Amino acid sequence: MIETQAPPAVHADPEKRPITQASLNDDVMKLISLPGKIWWAAFLLDLLVLAVALTAVRNLIVHGWGVSGFMRPVMWAVDITNFVFWVGIAHCGTLVSAVLFLFRSHFRRAVYRIAEAMTVFGVLTAAMFPAIHTGRPWFDYWLFPYPNQRQLWTNIRSPLEWDVFAVNTYLTISSIFFLVGLIPDVAAVRDRAKHPLMKFVYTLLSFGWTGANYQWKHFYGAYLFFAAIATPLVFSVHSVVSWDFAMAQTPGWHSTLFAPYFVAGAIFSGVAMVINLMIPIRKAFHLEHIVTIDHMEKLAKLVLLTSCMVGYSYLTEFFMAWFGPNAAERDVFWFRATGHYWWAFWTMFSCNVVFPLLLWLKPFRRNMTAMFILCIFVNIGMWFERFVIIVTSLTRSFNPANWFYYKMSFTEVCLIVGSFAWFFMFFLVFVRVLPAFSIAEIKETLPMPKRKGGHA
Repeated sequence: MIETQAPPAVHADPEKRPITQASLNDDVMKLISLPGKIWWAAFLLDLLVLAVALTAVRNLIVHGWGVSGFMRPVMWAVDITNFVFWVGIAHCGTLVSAVLFLFRSHFRRAVYRIAEAMTVFGVLTAAMFPAIHTGRPWFDYWLFPYPNQRQLWTNIRSPLEWDVFAVNTYLTISSIFFLVGLIPDVAAVRDRAKHPLMKFVYTLLSFGWTGANYQWKHFYGAYLFFAAIATPLVFSVHSVVSWDFAMAQTPGWHSTLFAPYFVAGAIFSGVAMVINLMIPIRKAFHLEHIVTIDHMEKLAKLVLLTSCMVGYSYLTEFFMAWFGPNAAERDVFWFRATGHYWWAFWTMFSCNVVFPLLLWLKPFRRNMTAMFILCIFVNIGMWFERFVIIVTSLTRSFNPANWFYYKMSFTEVCLIVGSFAWFFMFFLVFVRVLPAFSIAEIKETLPMPKRKGGHA
């Protein structure tokens, strides 16, 4: 698909391998030139898992939500758990790309493209669950306010309706931000593409880019503009998602802490997912000289920072529930730690608070195998955090007559696994057809090329 030159020889220490203006293009486009058999094997396996999940969706639509494990008062359960989890995963891309760009944190240049892609695909995955949960997804357009002959209008007082606006706004801005940042790199791929169809696609996505001075001027102006728009969304979108819970009177939900708590948790899980994606890619394609140990260590410090914020939020919740005047609130938090779902609570607390304490050790932060395993546990813990918040509060509401024991069904397990297959389907296509690292921005950090005489 893409014609590449032979990459320079790898030194004994790949972290010390020099990067030149010419070799950078070859190294980044090496992912696009991935051997077809390897990529197709991973892609077909992913589609097989996704097919099982689609079968579960078909089962839900045909037979109704009675085949799931929940019923009143535990509604949504795994669906809203997955929705909040994937919206949280999507937040890291905007943080790494837009916020750190505005603060001129240069380490983001080697990692932000994958984080941006993860943002778009995470939002697409999150949006799938409210659509499925309606039971009749062909009527989901009723959620959008528009003039219609049925004289229906959306209930804008409902926090669930706020999600529709927040998530769609976030998807629109993050998609535009992602595509704008791709323009110079797609033009480089366009110039090497040999297949007529792919060359046509790259030509469309590059928007006539030639690298002229005026184009660079407008490009950076537009990129700064979208970064400024996207930055408030990091805090607003997941705050709106947290209001799904905080606006209710349910014990364990009605708290003003939820907005900053959810934002910190979103960044926590999102950065961990970036590390999980980055480590295999840099290892498999020998890109340690582009994404160095120092880059990964800085991401690990972000994980450590947000872990401390999440842990502080947990302790604040426990303190307010234990010493507050609301007996129902105190009962719910005691039930979380010692009741039917104690295993979920302690999984959450261990993965999100205890295990990340290892990141205070510099040798641990610079050990990629240990970091990969830890970040998997972080995302497991963050999924269980949403599960604990939703299920334990709904099963233990004010009226004991409404208490209910929720048990997850096999159909819901298929939906959980299928959400990851859905996400990785988009991600595999992305690394196959688009540059996964920013060639243009990484080149800004390289020394000026020299002529044959040795003069700059």
